[in-house]
Amino acid sequence: LLLHFNKMATLSDRANINSQLEHLQAKYVGTGHADLTKFEWALNIHRDSYASYIGHHNMTAYFALVENQSIGRVKYEFLQKMLLPCGIPPAQKEDEDAEMADATEPATE
Repeated sequence: LLLHFNKMATLSDRANINSQLEHLQAKYVGTGHADLTKFEWALNIHRDSYASYIGHHNMTAYFALVENQSIGRVKYEFLQKMLLPCGIPPAQKEDEDAEMADATEPATE
């Protein structure tokens, strides 16, 4: 049985899809947006992972067994890691542009 779909995506279908995507991105922080940096994306992934590990008792028990720690200790460590899971954020692009402008100005003494 061969099915043919003669209907191509119309402009209104694309607008509807984009509208739904924008709604999801506004509703849920982790879905990202066009201006999301690589660091912010990694931060969301790591935090979502730690939240999932803490929320699923079997996963927490597995990590506790592997690390030879108590389940409470593992949950505590995961909560601590959620604060800065990827380390200190890199300098913003605007800060770099300002520093480069300061470096190119002639020194006045």
